[in-house]
Amino acid sequence: MATPLSADKLLKALRDEGLTVVEVGSWRTHNRNHKGQWGPVHGVLIHHTVTKGAEDTVRICRDGHRSLPGPLCHGVIAKDGTVYLVGHGRTNHAGLGDDEVLQAVINETPLPADNEANTDGNRYFYGFECENLGDGKDPWPAAQLEAIERAAAAVCRAHGWGPRSVIGHLEWQPGKIDPRGFTMDSMRDRVADRLAEAPLPEKPPTTTKPGTKPPAKPSVDLSKLRAAAKADPAKKGTPVSYSGVKVVEAALVKEGLLAPSLADGHYGTATRTAYASWQRRCGYTGADADGIPGAKSLAKLGARRGFTVTP
Repeated sequence: MATPLSADKLLKALRDEGLTVVEVGSWRTHNRNHKGQWGPVHGVLIHHTVTKGAEDTVRICRDGHRSLPGPLCHGVIAKDGTVYLVGHGRTNHAGLGDDEVLQAVINETPLPADNEANTDGNRYFYGFECENLGDGKDPWPAAQLEAIERAAAAVCRAHGWGPRSVIGHLEWQPGKIDPRGFTMDSMRDRVADRLAEAPLPEKPPTTTKPGTKPPAKPSVDLSKLRAAAKADPAKKGTPVSYSGVKVVEAALVKEGLLAPSLADGHYGTATRTAYASWQRRCGYTGADADGIPGAKSLAKLGARRGFTVTP
């Protein structure tokens, strides 16, 4: 359960992530809180606006319209990558969505199909509206995509969330198509990479006395790990076949590919599925992304997440 960031903390998080942020009017107190609670928050929802021009887009997202009063989001991301803050609190952006999708976001597990509209998303999500016509032809400039990535990562970093806490409107509410023009899987990959550049410390750093060596990195034996993966070990609660599986699972959790509750030391179906997602992130496809670790993909994971690999 996460308490929403204060207006000051949200602004700082976005600017600390390297974004150009414009504060629009009385955005700090502009909200729909009289219609219901905002929070606990669980994720970030990405939209496209079906509008053209930053000025008109910001105005519409701040003021709304007769059938849907504003604010329509927390931040507007323009074509040039500028983020305009238009509201803080409950906003009219998410509508009713699927409770099973919300649970997957909370658990940071793969999303189910959104086939129900039974849960108030305005309460649980931060919302970013992105300037785009949404016709599949209007381009997404590199600066804008990077700003979406940075904005989502900023909120995730502030809350200690992984990339699976970032979803599109089309993944939340049946019948929605936004954002159209890029995939949310690709955006989550970008968010994962950005979060990995400066990961949050898991515990306060310890001081090392002069002359002492820092702790050795954990080591993973590739051949033992592959054997564990192919054996598909028994379920949680039984002895693990190779202790190095826990090291790899911890890395997959940090990458947002495996739920913490499934990191049990057994290279079962969930871990194999998560590792297959990592292989696809590394550029492998088809039979090369089968969830069985290979030397190159494992070395890349180790380099990012602090372990070494032996053959």
